[in-house]
Amino acid sequence: MTLADRFLLIRRDPHSAEVLARGGDGEAHSVLERAGFVPVVRLHETYHRAPTGLDGPDEARLATEAVARLRAVGYHVDCDDDFDTEHRPVRYLPLGASVAHLAEPIRQAATTEEAADVLTELTASHDGILAALEDVLVATAEFHDGLGGAADPHIARRLRYLADERLPLIRGDLCHTRNALADRHAAHPGRSTCTQEVPADERERSAICACPPAPRTVSAPPPAVTGLRR
Repeated sequence: MTLADRFLLIRRDPHSAEVLARGGDGEAHSVLERAGFVPVVRLHETYHRAPTGLDGPDEARLATEAVARLRAVGYHVDCDDDFDTEHRPVRYLPLGASVAHLAEPIRQAATTEEAADVLTELTASHDGILAALEDVLVATAEFHDGLGGAADPHIARRLRYLADERLPLIRGDLCHTRNALADRHAAHPGRSTCTQEVPADERERSAICACPPAPRTVSAPPPAVTGLRR
């Protein structure tokens, strides 16, 4: 992450009168979206705008909340005077963070059983993460059923299609992977666990670890020079 990614600009555009937020990295974009901004993806940039249909005071409240949240987590925000604030809300870890944390124990897993245990949190049939995702998709489809807009029935059908057709493919592949790991009962050859124990026949009792030294990495030789030099 570069230093420039820590800076954002939140201002009302002088030409369109839209409230726009520019700059920041992925984390900043998530903060903006949780504050209510809508992402706009262009060919050469991604920025955020206030939702359509808000009046001036509502736009100002939304922008002020975004400034407060961004500054609370260490971002530098240049903003219109109407959006400036000293308020710093308490930050709570988003739900996605708890799912993202599952990647670390998989990276540290030394056996197939350990990796399978982590994947079970995704694939558990009743209360796994993917089961919960299916429930969210169905609930969102039901929400659109009663909205009354011309496109809402199509959106509802699309969400049910994702829940009924697309998600089961991901779920099935992950379940197969999890079950295969659970049946394998193997240690990962590149992640053996050091016990820090010294064998009984070790003469040098001051030794603290009986693990063999890590293999020495030999750098690749430089490529051969072809052709004639003048």
